[in-house]
Amino acid sequence: MFGKIEHTKYPPFQNVLIWDGDCGFCKFWKTRWQSKTGDKILFETYQAFAKHFPDIPLKEFKKASRLIEIDGSVYSGPDSAYRSLWHAGNKKWHKLYKSSSVFRSLSNHGYNHIAKNRSFYFKLTKALFGKNPLHLKPYWFLYILLIGLLVIVL
Repeated sequence: MFGKIEHTKYPPFQNVLIWDGDCGFCKFWKTRWQSKTGDKILFETYQAFAKHFPDIPLKEFKKASRLIEIDGSVYSGPDSAYRSLWHAGNKKWHKLYKSSSVFRSLSNHGYNHIAKNRSFYFKLTKALFGKNPLHLKPYWFLYILLIGLLVIVL
């Protein structure tokens, strides 16, 4: 499981989400999040940017994305995504993560599972939503419709 880090002594000049640049799944969803947040958040790979935060162990950047805000606050794993959306005006997910222990636990365990199986989930993401993170296709709906038709016919 990824470690929770609350604060860094080296706050950035702009809110920055640090992600794994070698991960296709991460790149897909980073692109989607970046389109939603505009210039409110800088997106950098840990391979290039982790050195700016010497008080956060490199192994922690390898385990999970981190949103680091200009006041030094650090949001980890699923909350880095939820907090990123908060900056884009969608505050419900971060609020739910902070207020509901059940949602927080499910988010953390789901994130951890996906992080350990990124290759599989990247293939699944492309199968369900297409290859373009900026224009998601509802292929999942077609799969459900096809299964429903097969059940009716058989």
